[in-house]
Amino acid sequence: MTKSDYIMPNTSTTRTKKNSSKTDTAKPVEVNAPSEPKEIDLTRPELYINRELSLLAFHRRVLAQATDQQMPLLERLRFLCIASTNLDEFFELRVAGLKQQVAYGSVQAGLDNLSPQEVLNRISVAAHKFVDEQYRLLSENILPALEQEGICFLKRDQWSKGQSKWVRDYFDDELLPILSPIGLDPAHPFPPILNKSLNFIVSLEGKDAFGRDSGMAVVQAPRSLPRLIQFPAELSEHSYDFIFLSSILHAHVGDLFPGMIVTGCYQFRVTRNSDLFVDEEEIDDLLRALEGELPGRRYGDSVRLEVPDNCPDKVIGFLLKHFKLDQQDLYQVNGPVNLNRLLPLPDLVDRPDLKYPSFTPSVPTNLRRNLFTTIHEGDLLLHHPFQSFTPVIDLVRKAATDPQVLAIKQTLYRTRPDSVLVDALVEAARSNKEVTVVVELRARFDEEANIHLANRLQQAGAHVVYGVVGYKTHAKMMMIVRREGKKLQRYVHLGTGNYHDRTARIYTDYGLLTCDKDIGEDVHKMFMQLTSLGRGAKLKKMLQSPFTLHAGLIERIEREAEAARQGKPAHIIAKINALTEYEVIRALYKASAAGVKIELIVRGMCCLKPGIAGISENIQVRSIVGRFLEHTRCFYFLNRGHPEVFCASADWMVRNLLKRVEECYPIENPALKQRVIEQGLKLYLQDNTQAWVLNSEGHYTHLTPKNDEPAISAQQTLLHNLAETV
Repeated sequence: MTKSDYIMPNTSTTRTKKNSSKTDTAKPVEVNAPSEPKEIDLTRPELYINRELSLLAFHRRVLAQATDQQMPLLERLRFLCIASTNLDEFFELRVAGLKQQVAYGSVQAGLDNLSPQEVLNRISVAAHKFVDEQYRLLSENILPALEQEGICFLKRDQWSKGQSKWVRDYFDDELLPILSPIGLDPAHPFPPILNKSLNFIVSLEGKDAFGRDSGMAVVQAPRSLPRLIQFPAELSEHSYDFIFLSSILHAHVGDLFPGMIVTGCYQFRVTRNSDLFVDEEEIDDLLRALEGELPGRRYGDSVRLEVPDNCPDKVIGFLLKHFKLDQQDLYQVNGPVNLNRLLPLPDLVDRPDLKYPSFTPSVPTNLRRNLFTTIHEGDLLLHHPFQSFTPVIDLVRKAATDPQVLAIKQTLYRTRPDSVLVDALVEAARSNKEVTVVVELRARFDEEANIHLANRLQQAGAHVVYGVVGYKTHAKMMMIVRREGKKLQRYVHLGTGNYHDRTARIYTDYGLLTCDKDIGEDVHKMFMQLTSLGRGAKLKKMLQSPFTLHAGLIERIEREAEAARQGKPAHIIAKINALTEYEVIRALYKASAAGVKIELIVRGMCCLKPGIAGISENIQVRSIVGRFLEHTRCFYFLNRGHPEVFCASADWMVRNLLKRVEECYPIENPALKQRVIEQGLKLYLQDNTQAWVLNSEGHYTHLTPKNDEPAISAQQTLLHNLAETV
């Protein structure tokens, strides 16, 4: 990111001549000359990137944001913490899954021909480099820069007398009463260690009151206390002086073992397998089954051990043996064992100059009138977070109190039990409207929140279902049924993102508001599939996983390939979060070989390799990493001069296309279609400040403007053009 990201000209002045047309893209597209159809060996492992290694590469691109000197300092720190959080989840799920495969004796290789153990070996090398880079950035770059701004993290030898006394009092008053040090001996075995919790292993000399001499104890940091603590202003020598909870405990750990000598105190943190397993064929109540499984997540199999780099080998060996881990699973760090402890800092420091400039998402003028009337006049498309999510919430609120509204149906994958949208659904149910909510209890890491959400809605009188056994409901749909005269009218919202008012401020997503008759019927049929029994009905306009979306995508890719073979212009643009599904990748390879121009904007995992002669030389892949998490899924097919544009809740992955309930909806209004093409696709293909380009070797290169080329940031341009204030 460059300084020019914050003062971006209108896109019409930054586009190249080639992309300046405001008409549709149904024009001749320059591609390599079409080749005669021929058999291509698509089983070669060198054609594919391992999905786990590709995901780890994405996390490295997030970490790279923290190195950008032009980015506000506290935002760089935030990206450092986000990268740490991402890595935690990577170990909890991806590494844990691979370890399970190895434990079960699996040697089956994927398309890349790497066995689970080979993938683990490569992950270990890459992840250790990742962690080393994190801590180098923190200690050599970010912390010194923060100190120059008067934001300091004080070590114990830097405390003044007044600060030392304050720490002493804090320990006595806040920490000591709730700590439970556990000496390790046959009567006191190693205590259960919570996933990702902060703990200390303490080495001791001497005998306790009972004559015991175990030499080792464990102290678990209280989860109820903050990990980052600010000194009072009157005791601070700088604008902001902070200490870690671990420093306070280190300073006075001896008080926990009177009469004994503490010879060492070392932080440690264990990451565990956090995937939940529920045999859906053997249960009769999914909610109760998940409630029973959730506590076990905290104590799953160990997959990673983090310790400080000054921890003695003897102590490390003891911990590795106890947690049944190998040297490969050990991460020795130069700093706090959990960088996420720094995440609260930007909110604790009142320095707007060190953060992103604030903005206000805009509300289209026509949506400030009666929402039902406005939607009835024509389709509306919201582009979050640049445009507000409030109209969607207001629509549910309006429906909850409108006497003409008879029913509301909605899917909820990730949201908050106390969100204003859920408040509106509760109000609607209490107002005797037919409220049906499909709550996906198995949304990973949101299971507990969704159980509370389901219980709250049921208590209000809403019909709550949990989707379909064996298929997560990932579709983002809402339908309102309203009596208008002598007929019932359906109003529909379809989105690429979750019904979550907070993430709508930091994720880029599309939301379509429509009362199109065919779309309304399609959504009605999908809700019937989710709540009742019976064979699926054919949809008129929408594509749906797990039934028609996968085949529909391949059909359209093959249609472009056939056009290219006939010498016709052929073009595919797709913006997705991940591309891992083999059949889709194979279809894209064949289309490229036929001469189709394919431009892919893939934020995270991408198993396809572009630029391979004779196979993918007509394919370009880029990833955009910026202030907002890119989350829109939109697809463009030239279709012989009659372009099709779709938005969807689904990525091009096996789970999304074949194992989940997803929706994919066409954008048919010409103006809205052009908006998606220009703002959601073309603009991102022009980005030269936040884009990473994938090469044929499977490596990403960060783009920067060349010579006098204008700097273009898609996100900043959209903020400039769509948000009310920047």
